Amino acid sequence: MVLGEGGAGGAPAMAQTSRPSDPMPLTRLSGPIVLDGVIDEPAWRQVPALPMTVYTPTYQGTPTERTEILVAYDDEYLYVAGRLYDSDPAGVRANTLYRDQYSGDDVLAIVIDSYNDNETALWFATSPPGVRSDRSVANDAQFGGGVPFGPGGPVNSDWNTFWDVATVQNDEGWFAEMRIPFSSLGFQDVDGHVVMGIITYRFIARKNERHVFPSIPPNWGMGFAKPSQARRVSLEGVRSQKPVYFTPYALGGVSRVAELNGAQTAYASDNDVTNEVGLDVKYSVTSNLVLDLTANTDFAQVEADSQQLNLTRFSLFFPEKRQFFQERGSIFEFSTGGLSRLFHSRQIGLNEGEPVRLLGGARLVGRIGKTDLGFLNMQTASTATFDAENFGVIRVRRQVFNSFSNVGGIATTRIGGGGSYNVAVGADALIRPFGDEYVTVKWAETFEDGRPGGTGLLDASRVVARWERRNEDGFSYNADFIRSGADYNPGVGFAIRQDFTFGGGTLQYKRFQGPQSPFRSIEVQNLGDVYVSNADRRVESASIQPSVRFEMKTGANINIQVKNSYESVREAFQLSGGPEIPIGDYWFHEGQVRLESPRGGLFRPNATMAAGTFYDGWRVFLQGGAAWNPSLHLELGGNYQLNVIRFSDRNESLNAHVVAFRIQTALDVHLSFSTLLQYNSTADDVDLNSRLRYNFREGNDLWLVYNEGFNTDRDGLTGPRRPLSQRRTLMVKYTHTFLP
Repeated sequence: MVLGEGGAGGAPAMAQTSRPSDPMPLTRLSGPIVLDGVIDEPAWRQVPALPMTVYTPTYQGTPTERTEILVAYDDEYLYVAGRLYDSDPAGVRANTLYRDQYSGDDVLAIVIDSYNDNETALWFATSPPGVRSDRSVANDAQFGGGVPFGPGGPVNSDWNTFWDVATVQNDEGWFAEMRIPFSSLGFQDVDGHVVMGIITYRFIARKNERHVFPSIPPNWGMGFAKPSQARRVSLEGVRSQKPVYFTPYALGGVSRVAELNGAQTAYASDNDVTNEVGLDVKYSVTSNLVLDLTANTDFAQVEADSQQLNLTRFSLFFPEKRQFFQERGSIFEFSTGGLSRLFHSRQIGLNEGEPVRLLGGARLVGRIGKTDLGFLNMQTASTATFDAENFGVIRVRRQVFNSFSNVGGIATTRIGGGGSYNVAVGADALIRPFGDEYVTVKWAETFEDGRPGGTGLLDASRVVARWERRNEDGFSYNADFIRSGADYNPGVGFAIRQDFTFGGGTLQYKRFQGPQSPFRSIEVQNLGDVYVSNADRRVESASIQPSVRFEMKTGANINIQVKNSYESVREAFQLSGGPEIPIGDYWFHEGQVRLESPRGGLFRPNATMAAGTFYDGWRVFLQGGAAWNPSLHLELGGNYQLNVIRFSDRNESLNAHVVAFRIQTALDVHLSFSTLLQYNSTADDVDLNSRLRYNFREGNDLWLVYNEGFNTDRDGLTGPRRPLSQRRTLMVKYTHTFLP
């Protein structure tokens, strides 16, 4: 079913061309637009409404509400307007005023493939109160079984840029106008001619109903944000702009950490006063190349990491949240299997989990023709514990054969002031030979000081190969191969394992249901993998994980999975705060059920229950979480995880609790306050992170940040009694961007 036939103000509807590969001309505005959410200017009357299609709950179903979305432009901005009529205005979801927060609200959004590369995009969304949310999309929104918004997923919710929005609500529904500067997009123009890809949609939260343009079938997990499915559009007379943004900051505060005195008889702490100034500069060298410079960089306002419980013998992964690294950050991506990657910016400015002062650096990203370019160099200061270090990365990736294929290379360096070094180089290719089939091949090699003589290239390398079918309707599959040497060590990257050969794959069958079914889709999947040690060719790990997933038309999900795991433990290791897993070979089995409520409710719970054997014992896992919006100004959220682990033969046990409670309040779209309280029983630690933000306008922010860590177990086996407060920080930071 197509919506919007009437157009705007009686203008004819914009129909898709008979050859969708030909760019569709967007309308250039004939006059000024007042950004007030009232779509009544004469210039809007000349802009046809886009023909919308129902995407969910049933593709091409009958819409229950009328939707008109208009897209136009002038010399400086791309404009989006939405007339979002609703027969029940009281049912319009407007749940939060918190920036970048989705809380079950109604949404108007546009996804823009501004470089026309079929792979990356920028995603702008707003809700009835005019809350802004912006994200970046990478890897054609393909997340390969992971969560799209989670660590390692293709959608980066931490990216922000400059743009404006205004909204109005009345007894007809809600109405919105977006104004996005071309300088915030980046694009390539040929004598003023620009081709981009766009996807627009409206989401009616209480009905789980999404209207989308163009008419994208639901064959992909996130088709409504998939750059390769965007409608190509053309703009004329749009010229390169070269704005310069200067953003100085001032920071003041005090911190303290309780430490044992020299005699080990008592804890003492001294106040460490901080007074800092710094500067960030953003310069658009051309419309398609952006240079970021930073001096005396500080990230005091960045949100705290979520607590994680480690029940494996491998390192945990934490995503990058710092804004300086977000601009087209996907250019630097070089995944080497799962969450492992050749470059991970979290290695910069953090050493063994402790912050290290960043003296400054430079970052250049963009696209020239069919080639993506990325360059970064950062310098850290020396401390009493660590030498100063220089971090560098250069990335090149070029489109070949077709718009869905590319080849590239990457190099990273980590050079210490004491003469240490680590260098990594890699080459990769993503090829679509035909249809929905994709082939990925990657090679990476590392070099570092102190490596024993006689190390061969294969010993310090990682090779990755993958074949996959990217279409979720019917049968889909992927097959993976990885070989990693014993001396492979990416100094600016993240590697969970070394010295192994991996083989694995997924076979899936998914069907979208008809209009009469309560299910939107039913999916059956089986995942299998095996890790083999290169040293002795013995199996280290293996798993077989069949599952079935029911997606309801309401937006609820039910996932049932059976995990069959094998682990060969060569060296005993300790669970977080708990018993030791002894050397041995183990098969263990677990059943799991996960329930997710619709995202459009005022109260949005989820729960996971799992039980089964665990190494030489058994485990019960319970997780429950919920978010609740009692008003537009307040959101309460919480999550609780319980692991009950028993090793009866050894008479050992572990009861591990991880609790998180979040309060988010907002007076309006400018003033907000959030508090995150986390407790991890295995660390005997409670962490409090509170942030008050006043956003005068985009780029001008006042932050008040308070962090404190509490000891919950104050009486150790030896030594003096621990203090209640282990660490405390209070910081005030102001950033001011001078706009061109």
